[in-house]
Amino acid sequence: MHGINKVAIIGSGQMGGGIAQIAAVNGFETVVYDLSTDALDRCKSLHNKLLSRAVEKGRMTDDDVSKTQSRLTYASSQDAMYDADIVIEAVVEDLDIKKKIFSDLADKFTENQILASNTSSISITDLATSVGDAADRFIGMHFFNPVPVMKLVEVINGLATSEETTKRTIALSEAMGKVAVPANDRAGFVSNRVLMPMINEAFYAWMEGVAEPEHIDEIMKLGMAHPMGPLRLADFIGLDTCVHIMEVLAEGLNNDRYRACPLLKQLVVAGRLGNKSGHGVFDYSK
Repeated sequence: MHGINKVAIIGSGQMGGGIAQIAAVNGFETVVYDLSTDALDRCKSLHNKLLSRAVEKGRMTDDDVSKTQSRLTYASSQDAMYDADIVIEAVVEDLDIKKKIFSDLADKFTENQILASNTSSISITDLATSVGDAADRFIGMHFFNPVPVMKLVEVINGLATSEETTKRTIALSEAMGKVAVPANDRAGFVSNRVLMPMINEAFYAWMEGVAEPEHIDEIMKLGMAHPMGPLRLADFIGLDTCVHIMEVLAEGLNNDRYRACPLLKQLVVAGRLGNKSGHGVFDYSK
């Protein structure tokens, strides 16, 4: 149903690399595009490491790994992408950067090719304004981190997204081994509209002295059966990303109740961004 054989991913970071991995593992010819050759080298190295680990754990054979690696191409030139049936953008969560990428691609992807964004909060309708007449082929595919483990893909239609594009995207998600669940195009969609205010409220509870961070997390883990406490999860996501998504919610829903907690913003100003900086709510330097 999806009619897709080749998948192009823009961005070779944690999300882009993860999407590329599951596409290749599930039989799709896959090209990972990034301007940085160093980033591409890191992506390839991580893929090889994760695939080797899958063999060690008995989830894949050496032959499976060889076939997967043969389906993966790492490219610093956009030319390698243009014959793909779908391009999935997975770069930094910035409206202007994403629009510039899609504006440049619109003239190249002129056939029945799908243009998808892995955005976690930005309006699909707004992003689609950058591709002109291709807006009916524009859609949101919100994967979750870590991509090879998390089953969900939140599929978001823009105002102009065609029914055919939606059906093909859902079928592709399922062919990648995921469960596709539709959501409408409102700020934060469903996942982050529900999750981020909870995380934000955990920061308020900490700031107001309700409990210490480790106790807030322990209460939510044991009382709500969450696998990870909200503050630890914020560190995992990146505190700067959390602030950004809260601002998108506040602006998109025109409601100040979604503004980021002052303590959360203060930690970001101090450079305490979570796992990626070695220190966020918790200290990972040791």
